[in-house]
Amino acid sequence: MPLRQAATAAGLVTGYVADAVFGDPRRWHPVAGFGRAAQALEQRVWADSKVKGAAYTAACAGTVTGLGVAAQFVTRKRPFARFALTAAATWVVLGGRGLAAEGTRMARLLDDGDLPGARQRLSHLCARDATGLDTEQLARATTESIAENTSDAVVAPLLWGAVAGIPGLLGYRALNTLDAMVGYRSPKYANFGWASARADDLANLLPSRVGAALTVASAPLAGGFAKPAFRTWRRDGKHHPSPNAGQVEAAFAGALGVRLGGTNSYGGRTEQRGVLGDGREPEPVDVRRAVRLSRAVGLAALAVAVAVTR
Repeated sequence: MPLRQAATAAGLVTGYVADAVFGDPRRWHPVAGFGRAAQALEQRVWADSKVKGAAYTAACAGTVTGLGVAAQFVTRKRPFARFALTAAATWVVLGGRGLAAEGTRMARLLDDGDLPGARQRLSHLCARDATGLDTEQLARATTESIAENTSDAVVAPLLWGAVAGIPGLLGYRALNTLDAMVGYRSPKYANFGWASARADDLANLLPSRVGAALTVASAPLAGGFAKPAFRTWRRDGKHHPSPNAGQVEAAFAGALGVRLGGTNSYGGRTEQRGVLGDGREPEPVDVRRAVRLSRAVGLAALAVAVAVTR
């Protein structure tokens, strides 16, 4: 492996370990800083227009990607600097430890029967309206969020880092953050957030399917079976409104032997989603199994990323 490739691969591994050990930076998190800057720009330029929304997306994601390109260029003959910057960028953009921690907190609250606490805590994982959700519904929402975010916050950034280095890491996280901020199908963002949502969909087309395949391979590590995981993925992955989230959610449903999908509420807007899997309703124990499966998929994704690093 050429020295620059080796530096990038070593940086991905080191950044992954840093996220697993330390989690997100406690102060001055660059992703949070990007979000604040993007929000400030949105307040100045928002309009009910796809064109202006596309310009906003290009300005935000393009600036961050450009910084990554510059970092990649200045380290082209400095392998240690390439390694250090890749490691730092990987640590910043990954969210595996935080995702596992939130899943574990939710499982603990559900085990304790603390439904008010669990409903409030769900907002740390997704934007779903938790009012009135019971234990099984909260377990389902948590399991779905763990599955989707395993792809978005672990698999996809690792793969983009492998094939595009620092610009891939930073550019992907910028698009994913913009999608979370303005990509909702609400009256305010239907047009302005259209470009952010579609760009994020494109960026996740391949990673989500790699994530689903790795979920199938990792199913036995969470007490599941690869065959039903594969069957459910191929049969039900397309039944989700998102072209990507349904892939990993369906694979998780089959791997865990549970049924996901159904009716979800987001800020007064109700979505009727397809059913993923034909098992039982998720229980708190399945949330812990989902966390274990997410960690296994993350490790498998790291191995794939190192193998395909350019």
